[in-house]
Amino acid sequence: MNDCLFCKIIAGEIPSEKVYQDDLVTAFRDINPVAPTHILIIPNKHIATINDLTLEDENLVGHLFTTGKTLAKEDGIDESGYRLIINVNRDGGQEIYHLHLHLIGGQKMRHPMG
Repeated sequence: MNDCLFCKIIAGEIPSEKVYQDDLVTAFRDINPVAPTHILIIPNKHIATINDLTLEDENLVGHLFTTGKTLAKEDGIDESGYRLIINVNRDGGQEIYHLHLHLIGGQKMRHPMG
């Protein structure tokens, strides 16, 4: 996608504070963090939303989550707790239409489910 912000970050066309990159995913610190640790983990393949996933993407989605677990450990929040969040479409809070997983933690967090 020529105009996708996250595709440009993956390609190195837009600077970011990358913390991890491999053949499948790229992870970088959010420029507007909501917690001390706020990392975005994105597939290198452009997928707009969860609704656009196919069966071929199953391993990729699993890799997003295992990367999140690894980065939580590296940031020292794996024991205290963290969130892995995917927002889907406008009403779900998605602002950039390139699938991304938020890794959020580093503070005592309350969430609506208790």
